[in-house]
Amino acid sequence: MKAVVYHDAFKVSVDDVPDATIEEPTDALIRITTTNICGSDLHMYEGRTSVETGKVLGHENMGVVEEVGPGVSQFKAGDRVSVPFNIGCGSCRNCLTGWSSFCTRMNPTEGMDGAAYGYANMGPYDGGQAEYLRVPHADFNLLRLPSGTEHENDFTMLSDIFPTGWHGVELSGMQPGDRVAVFGAGPVGLMAAHSAILRGASEVFVVDQQKDRLDLVREIGAVPIDFSAGDPVEQITEATGGTGVDRGVEAVGYQAHDHSGEEHPELVLDNLVQVVRSTGGIGVVGVYMPEDAGARSDAAKEGRIGFQYGTFFTKGQSMGTGQAPVKRYNRQLRDLIIAGRARPGFIVSHELDLTDAAEGYDRFDKREDGWTKVLLHPVR
Repeated sequence: MKAVVYHDAFKVSVDDVPDATIEEPTDALIRITTTNICGSDLHMYEGRTSVETGKVLGHENMGVVEEVGPGVSQFKAGDRVSVPFNIGCGSCRNCLTGWSSFCTRMNPTEGMDGAAYGYANMGPYDGGQAEYLRVPHADFNLLRLPSGTEHENDFTMLSDIFPTGWHGVELSGMQPGDRVAVFGAGPVGLMAAHSAILRGASEVFVVDQQKDRLDLVREIGAVPIDFSAGDPVEQITEATGGTGVDRGVEAVGYQAHDHSGEEHPELVLDNLVQVVRSTGGIGVVGVYMPEDAGARSDAAKEGRIGFQYGTFFTKGQSMGTGQAPVKRYNRQLRDLIIAGRARPGFIVSHELDLTDAAEGYDRFDKREDGWTKVLLHPVR
């Protein structure tokens, strides 16, 4: 089958790889209809992770069940499904308590709880930027979708970024009527802003410097803040009459940078500590790594990020972090899409054939104007 394979920094290609197959009785084989390039895939693409050469990439996947193992009872060939990026066993303590993103059984990597498709340190599982994908523990991990092709570009966000954006807002402790600041208007940040609006935020500010992204912020009724035009904390503080916001979402991660492009991994955390009011909350869903060989400082290379913890403590703020447990939210978010309340597909800018994946990675990574979210479709 054809699949997107990682070779080296800035080098991926669509290669012939062994077909995905049923390996265990509880597996399902999915024929991929849409698979997305995620912003977090760019960390691997840029050589900023320990992903191994030859890895099949892709953790944002949906499609149609092609075949199931004899131990699968809830799905059958022909079912349309979303595949959460988390791979859970369904029976460990974390899975049973709703934290499938920290499954203790599916990832053999030492020191890592939680498994995923096609990602560094997240287990031996191939990704779904391919024609087919093997899904372990299918009864637990798959989400059923209505048959047909309706809402394809909305449903494809259910595997990761829509639940992740929602999770960032959840981690912040947002209540209806709160003001929210989202740092980063990439796909996850836009999903966080969309989620905050759906959940009843009175005002949502979104910080970025890319015009195409800020235009989308405005389109969904949030307030764009261009950090290349001035200190975002000052801009938001002024816009709120000096009070700041109640909640903040970090949707940037460890490659945060200033308007000139110089990296400061603590920058967004510092800004959030400043702009969120005392006793307010911060949700961090931008990716941070235990190690980053490409970091500017020795501390950051070891995953040590020196943000304004003293101010954070003094203000009595709270912070929640970590990868989203997609299954906790995806059914409800699916139903919001079906009801016409949520429309996460608004971020889609480009749909490419799977064979054009290398171009998609290159242009998305360069933040070319208008390249806000790239979907890939296998050609048949």
